Amino acid sequence: NPICRRCFRIKHYNEALSAAVPADAFRHILEQIGYQDGLILHIADVFDFEGSLIAGLHRYVGQKPVILAVNKLDLLPKAINVNRLVHWVKKQAKANGLKVQDAVMISARKNIGFDRLASTIAAYRDGRDVFVVGAANVGKSTLVNRLIRDYSDLDLELTTSRYPGTTLDLVRIPLDDGRELIDTPGVLYPYRLTEIVPKHELQSLVPDKPLKPAVYQLDPEQTVFMGAYARFDFLQGAPQSFTFYTANAIHLHRTKLERADALYEAHKGEMLAPPTRETLTVLPPWTREEFHTDGKQKQDVFISGLGWIAINGDSGAKVAVHVPRGIRVGLRDSLL
Repeated sequence: NPICRRCFRIKHYNEALSAAVPADAFRHILEQIGYQDGLILHIADVFDFEGSLIAGLHRYVGQKPVILAVNKLDLLPKAINVNRLVHWVKKQAKANGLKVQDAVMISARKNIGFDRLASTIAAYRDGRDVFVVGAANVGKSTLVNRLIRDYSDLDLELTTSRYPGTTLDLVRIPLDDGRELIDTPGVLYPYRLTEIVPKHELQSLVPDKPLKPAVYQLDPEQTVFMGAYARFDFLQGAPQSFTFYTANAIHLHRTKLERADALYEAHKGEMLAPPTRETLTVLPPWTREEFHTDGKQKQDVFISGLGWIAINGDSGAKVAVHVPRGIRVGLRDSLL
């Protein structure tokens, strides 16, 4: 099957020849979907759940049924309770303004959950087109390729890569009943860390193997650096444990709060890495956000594109997070 020069170089040379679709163009695509009869298959990323949801999707597609497929299940511990995870996904989606008919946990890379996803699509499609939407880097094209391979007779494959903007326009795949499966470009959200770092640094941010949680027992006024991408301060509360979920390439470093500023200036991009010092010169300066928990319910602090920190104590905590300006951070019910 012939492919264009751009796809060839992405596929064989891993070149970052992305050309991101402008936000206005993506909104126009969603508006066009709103005028058509179809089922929406929204792909999200379990590693960056809040950052990968399409804000205000229903404003563009109206009351069309939405199935939420949450990809990269293979990154989480194998012993996880999937039913509990589905309940968490539906609750968090509703909290973020997204009404879904059903949610399915999948791994496009490991071929997990596809029979359930196919049966869910069949249950809600009712002979209509299926529009696949999602943020960049959530695995949309990998998922579509798996559906093509397992549930059609077509001999084709979409080009996939870790770079945002690989899919540039609508890709229409005919279905047996004369309708279509339609892949759309991934929308780029600047509040995700993965979309503001230089492309050569993406490998350190985007995990491709199961996460190895790092547990730190912290006293008040201690700090943990996540490379030089972010910093987590435990300000007040009883000594307690915190679990850090980031890509395995991110080096964590603990120190005292009083030494944190000096340590960062002296060692950023070297001992505190990734990223490199050169990359830090193009990232925005850090901003600080503070959070309070009462310990009544387990909660996470998430950093869009970098991961999350589980607050394990049951007596409450006051914490602060330092991240590049514009990166989305927040407090949520605990994922795990």
